[in-house]
Amino acid sequence: MSVITRVPEPNIWELICKEYESRNPPFIDEETKSVNTDYEDFDPSKHNPVFYGKMHERIITDDVIDVDVSISHPACAGFAFTEKPPCPPTPPSSPPPPKDTCTPREYLEHYIFPVLLPALAEMLKQAKLEKCFERKRTKFNALDYITEYLYRNNKNVSGREDVILWDIPFVKEWLKDHPRPPLPLSLIWTEEEAALIIQSYWRGYKTRCDPEIQELRLWQKEWREENRGYDKKVNEFWESKMPDNENTSVESEEKEDDQDVKVEDETMSSSPQTEAV
Repeated sequence: MSVITRVPEPNIWELICKEYESRNPPFIDEETKSVNTDYEDFDPSKHNPVFYGKMHERIITDDVIDVDVSISHPACAGFAFTEKPPCPPTPPSSPPPPKDTCTPREYLEHYIFPVLLPALAEMLKQAKLEKCFERKRTKFNALDYITEYLYRNNKNVSGREDVILWDIPFVKEWLKDHPRPPLPLSLIWTEEEAALIIQSYWRGYKTRCDPEIQELRLWQKEWREENRGYDKKVNEFWESKMPDNENTSVESEEKEDDQDVKVEDETMSSSPQTEAV
């Protein structure tokens, strides 16, 4: 019994990513390369600059080959050389279709992905430097980085190479209406800063655990409790010794207010008044 199967349509995003990866050289991890070392026999065609820019082929023979060093290099013994043919000229690229009449696929391929894919590649490199693939929580924001990268590398506008994210005009307008909460210190501090702060707190804790320091802190606590409300006790003492102090102060204040009112009346009466015509 035959079964009819339906082949899924290729995803345009996967095709574009695969094509972009094929253009870039393969990624080589330096740490893995330094650990895994392969031992091979010396091949002069790979290490000698005499072979650079030429096509060569090893000649297998049982006879001993004599090399005249005045004419040829000793590393060329057992090899045949020929010049490389010139590279054919690259065909001219076809002009992109117009934006207004092209299909959505053509618009993505010619106007969106050539700008977005380099930004994504740089974002992944920065994410690796920020250790986003090693930790669950980091301060790195991928959307912020892509926004800043695209704003800086706009080919139609110059003078944006040193602009940071918070100085972009539309970012300022957006943050006015949608302010962000501050990041926790666990994301802002580096490992060195966090280590210094933790060590300082730990040293302070160990110092406070010392018996002599404990005795000093206990004495300071008792001294604060004994001297608490000292100003209030002094005021109560003077109120008990001078009960008429408040009445005399009130009377003096009333006299001063009366004198001020009289001075104002005199100045108003002495000042000339304008008559309405």
